[in-house]
Amino acid sequence: MSQSLDITTIDTLTQELAAIQQTGSRRIALLGSRHVPIMHQQLIEMMSYALALAGNRIVTSGATGTNSAAIKGVMRADPNLLTVILPQSLERQPRESQEQLKQVIHLVENSENNHLSLGEASALCNREIINRCQQLICFAFHDSHTLLQSCEEAEEQRKLVTLFYFD
Repeated sequence: MSQSLDITTIDTLTQELAAIQQTGSRRIALLGSRHVPIMHQQLIEMMSYALALAGNRIVTSGATGTNSAAIKGVMRADPNLLTVILPQSLERQPRESQEQLKQVIHLVENSENNHLSLGEASALCNREIINRCQQLICFAFHDSHTLLQSCEEAEEQRKLVTLFYFD
């Protein structure tokens, strides 16, 4: 029995094979929801720690939850491998995030987006993060519209996307 594969499936399989065969470091975007159970945050922190130990460069944003856990993990492994891109200025970030973000060596603020809603600024920020990466790892809920839209945009750019759902 023969099955025909469409071009999108072939592209995806080709990307996955290339990622498996790649021995050098990659630029990996790690994005996700702010509302994450503590146990999941610990798993995300361990994963980002391991990715950084393997020499990968991690790009994320500065929100609480997923992004904060990713920042913790990479900071433990090698702070030079971390880039954090904020949707707005540092001052517009939650107070509990600001102390952590002040420790980040490669911090990009988008203060020109301070006049936008957080949702609009986050969508632009996620787009910038995806443009800088080769692969996207995303942690979301099925109703996380901005994150799911970011995953679609990454797939359209032919980035390797791994999406984990909390629900």
